Amino acid sequence: MSAEASSSVADVSEGLEDVEEFACGNEGEQSMSWETFRQVFEFVQIGNRAFRLDRLEEAISCYSKANSIRPGDPIILSNRSAAYIRISQFLKSRPPSASEYSPLNGLDPTIHAELALKDAEKVMKIRSNFLKSYFLKANALILLERYEMARDVILSGLQVDPLSNHLQTLLQILERTYTSSYTGRGHGRPERTDDFDCTLCLKLLYDPVTTPCGHSFCRSCLFQSMDRSNKCPLCRTVLFITPRTCAISVTLNNIIQKTFPEEYAERNSEHETLTNPGVDLLPLFVMDAVLPCQKFPLNIFEPRYRLMVRRIMEGNHRMGMVIVDCTTGDIADFACEVEITECEPLPDGRFYIEVEGRRRFRIVRSWDQDGYRVAEVEWIWDMCPPKETKERSELQELTRNAAEYAQTWMIRAKEAARRDRSRFVELLNAEVMMPTPEDPERFSFWLATLSKRRPSERLELLRLRDTKERITRGLLYLRQEEQGCRVQ
Repeated sequence: MSAEASSSVADVSEGLEDVEEFACGNEGEQSMSWETFRQVFEFVQIGNRAFRLDRLEEAISCYSKANSIRPGDPIILSNRSAAYIRISQFLKSRPPSASEYSPLNGLDPTIHAELALKDAEKVMKIRSNFLKSYFLKANALILLERYEMARDVILSGLQVDPLSNHLQTLLQILERTYTSSYTGRGHGRPERTDDFDCTLCLKLLYDPVTTPCGHSFCRSCLFQSMDRSNKCPLCRTVLFITPRTCAISVTLNNIIQKTFPEEYAERNSEHETLTNPGVDLLPLFVMDAVLPCQKFPLNIFEPRYRLMVRRIMEGNHRMGMVIVDCTTGDIADFACEVEITECEPLPDGRFYIEVEGRRRFRIVRSWDQDGYRVAEVEWIWDMCPPKETKERSELQELTRNAAEYAQTWMIRAKEAARRDRSRFVELLNAEVMMPTPEDPERFSFWLATLSKRRPSERLELLRLRDTKERITRGLLYLRQEEQGCRVQ
């Protein structure tokens, strides 16, 4: 963050230099006993002394104890909100270099600002004409980078007291710092320095994320690093953040876009290439041979594949599933495209996903990209007889007969598998994926998924381009499985 932006955080502190004293009979409150008043009064007094000495955590602890005895008191809540804001402002203005020498564990400016906002909103509900509640809420919203909402709160407060110096000053700071200062003052552009570079990829920050310890990285770079360690790459502070809960720094991102538009456009194009490789390019998950119409879960735990899944989920949700061909020792030439239909990020960085087989392809060439494989592919279809020919009619008749047999077989198989939960779930998933017999090619693959085939057999089915032969094999597999043996 620039020096001007950092100083503006300190400017927002004006009006928060002191807190209010607690007195008996606050407006809107019920009466309390002398003993209760004495306990609350002592906690607030100790909290106020700690606040004035900048012992803000101690102050918050005292205010929270007072609030547990006297919940909903506007003085206690407004004082605690002010303490939360002061801590958040301190963390926002703290230079990143300070974390390298004295890291602060567990302190997050965003969380403290959100807590301040909650207390300020409670005070506004209790005493809608309490001017300080508008000031506190606006400060919290500014720290959360919700500038339009902060402006609306300030204007509402000025309707209560049009002469409020604190609110007028805060409005001037908001408009001066967060709008006009980054809209291109003057005609020249600031000189490009490495202040806006990610220290991991050494490029202009893209989708910047600022950690609780004060360091900024590209969002993708940070979580690629956290696939191997949950510590800040610079100061090694332990980070308790995940891709789901970590938001992009709106202010920093806006500054970068407006200040370096051409370089930002290049970074955006680079990001699009990684998340949407192209019509005939697919990232590859090297594990097993998969057939179209096959549905199954996966647990993604390897760092390279966690990175790949994050990128896929920002794009078209599709990847290739491929097996290593045991005859060559390299990845097989035929594989299947799968679509991620469900994706659940887990707290430890893993992903639980469900995929469905879509189209098969032949790999033209492949290469490594950030640890995983990417391939240029050629989509493959069966050599189907032309419409309105005898061969096509025979194929359609075979498909319809096979569909009737498969449905009957499915009923018997589900009945036999009622004690085998995993097999029963497999059959239910397969039943849901059943395509119409009017599409013989897709139906032939679905038919083959009903029986348990070895990887080499599935790979052979992917290479086969004769729909009739695949249906014939599928029926043979079902009959053999029903008889309790396998085709060797």
